[in-house]
Amino acid sequence: MTQINPDRTTGTIAIDVFPESNGEYLCQISSSLSDRPDDTMNFCGQTKEHAIAIALEYLAGEYREKAENSQNTDWLAVERSDSGEAIEKRYHVILHYERIAEDESKFEAMHNTILGNTVVENARISIIEISPDIEIELLERSKY
Repeated sequence: MTQINPDRTTGTIAIDVFPESNGEYLCQISSSLSDRPDDTMNFCGQTKEHAIAIALEYLAGEYREKAENSQNTDWLAVERSDSGEAIEKRYHVILHYERIAEDESKFEAMHNTILGNTVVENARISIIEISPDIEIELLERSKY
């Protein structure tokens, strides 16, 4: 039986991928960092890489939510200095959006996705306050 790690600062994330009879792939993820250490999550994809990508994105979303919730931040609170000036803070803003596109080409699927404000309006947005001196390497936009 897996031991629960109370502070969940060390542990492992296990990924197993299995081909299925229908040509798809099943990706199973389990984590000893979880609140439920015996919990295994299953994700299906068209290729093994697709299944892994879906599983990891789900896991990333879970951890983004935990990171954001652990700060217990009042969204409207503004911290002020002794002189009454608003103190600006630093935030890591992560935008996640997915959709199924039926288009003529990969380019059209991308182009039709970025038109308008639909992406921002329908995205899951995580906002995590960070230290001013932490190094965060941001993802770059696709060069297509």
